Amino acid sequence: MPQPILAAGATPPARQAVELAGLRRRLASMLYEILLLLGVLALAFMVPLLILGAALNYTPPGGLLWLYVFLVLGGYFLWYWRTGGQTLAMQTWKLRIVDAKGEQISIRQGCIRYALAWPSVLLFGIGILWALLDKERQFLHDRLAGTRIVLLLNNAKD
Repeated sequence: MPQPILAAGATPPARQAVELAGLRRRLASMLYEILLLLGVLALAFMVPLLILGAALNYTPPGGLLWLYVFLVLGGYFLWYWRTGGQTLAMQTWKLRIVDAKGEQISIRQGCIRYALAWPSVLLFGIGILWALLDKERQFLHDRLAGTRIVLLLNNAKD
């Protein structure tokens, strides 16, 4: 990624200090995220289905509905991860998703992380429980995607 050109005598913006986020904070953020996702699904899922049902008397098959949920939530997460590295819940808990170098994740990493998070959570939370064994307490889907969740620290000047 190209570095911005600074005017003569200007100082570059300070990078925000970070450290790996603790497991409890990430779990709390996940719980809050679930509440926010209910609103996302209500808007993007239930409203169109009500219109389809009322106007056309049509209900899509279950598999198509699950695919739609998967795509809507994927769009939500990828949008936020790629524009600032934080979902709304992550902003509240001062968390950010980054790659191994501490930079913005790629679209590929975001897609891999999102796809792996489903079985990580739905298979009895195996990917979450993995954090108890991981030396850096990272979730399995983060480890496999090459991402990490970091805690944003306040700058010394704040």
